[in-house]
Amino acid sequence: MFSDIHKTAGVCYPQGFTAAGVRAGIKKNGNLDVAVIYTEKEAAVAGVFTKNLVAAAPVQVCREVVATGSAHAVVANAGCANACTGEQGLLDAKKTATVAAQELNCRADDVIVASTGLIGSNLPMDKMEAGIKDAVKKLSKDGSVNAGNAIVTTDTYSKACATEIEIGGVEVRFGAIAKGSGMIRPDMATMLCFITTDADIDQKLLQQALRDATEISFNCMTVDGDMSTNDSVVILANGAAGNKKIVDKLSADYKKFYETLKNICVEMAKRIAADGEGATKFVTINVTGAESFADAKKVGMAVANSPLCGTAIFGTDPNVGRFICAVGYSGVQIIPEKVIIKFDGLTVYDKGLVTKFDKEAARKILSEHDIVIDIELGLGDSAATVYTCDLSFQYIKINADYTT
Repeated sequence: MFSDIHKTAGVCYPQGFTAAGVRAGIKKNGNLDVAVIYTEKEAAVAGVFTKNLVAAAPVQVCREVVATGSAHAVVANAGCANACTGEQGLLDAKKTATVAAQELNCRADDVIVASTGLIGSNLPMDKMEAGIKDAVKKLSKDGSVNAGNAIVTTDTYSKACATEIEIGGVEVRFGAIAKGSGMIRPDMATMLCFITTDADIDQKLLQQALRDATEISFNCMTVDGDMSTNDSVVILANGAAGNKKIVDKLSADYKKFYETLKNICVEMAKRIAADGEGATKFVTINVTGAESFADAKKVGMAVANSPLCGTAIFGTDPNVGRFICAVGYSGVQIIPEKVIIKFDGLTVYDKGLVTKFDKEAARKILSEHDIVIDIELGLGDSAATVYTCDLSFQYIKINADYTT
């Protein structure tokens, strides 16, 4: 559903949005590192943030902005997470919003702020301020690509998508940019996602739609099981499309809006998982037959976060014991004699026993880039899908050398 025609439009595809990404010198490599997304028309805002109790300063400021219900802009930087920086970090995050507000002629509490990078370093405010001013001057309908590139860290590429639907006979557009590669296990890693839409929708419904979409997308994604201090997913809806305002959760218009938002979040979650630090493979884990969604997710996450399963996938080693072991310690009360595990349709564990499967066929399956693991629990009717990647030598190297 995401057309390549709109790929570069990203967050600027919906009417009324502009963006920019500039070099402010915050990243050591000199790449783009400050992004601004702006809508002159006031937008309803919703956000979902990290559940880590050690929340970065920008997350604290973001929560305050979302509580107001509206916003005009997003300012994000890479190269410094502004996390674990105490009172100074909070002052810096608030000053970021103030500087942007002055340049954009809006209020400071209209500005979402976000940061990603090394934890424990203070934001270089002289560079940040100059970067914001430069980005505001360069705001354009063609600015989404640079904005996306300005928020990446160890990502190999910036994630972006855009699409449109019809609501009440009116074209409504959506766009998004995201980053995430390591320290990924949101439960809103480090991951940031900014979504824009020109739909007109009630703010409380927007918040509920984002929360529900996040739960089955970003919160069902993991690279390494580490929950960041900075995770943020934010959506701005400026109503510029002119559709009849969506105010009823039971309406067909809301359902259509939610489905589109969900699809965007799932697509971005898949791209982040596939671009995990050092990843060579993208893994989809389907858990079915659970008593609840929470149980299905817990089982899927146990397998996805297992270093032994991740390294087995990297090494194309069909060591089934690792997978059933993770299912068993997931915390869900499974019955081993009811569990079935398949690698891309090949049954490798069946009701209490590792099967006499074709090892070469299994190795071939695990050597592919896209791998599907199906886990049937045989306990109920609930299911969940978890997205992850393999755990490679490169992952260790990236994180062993991160600050050096």
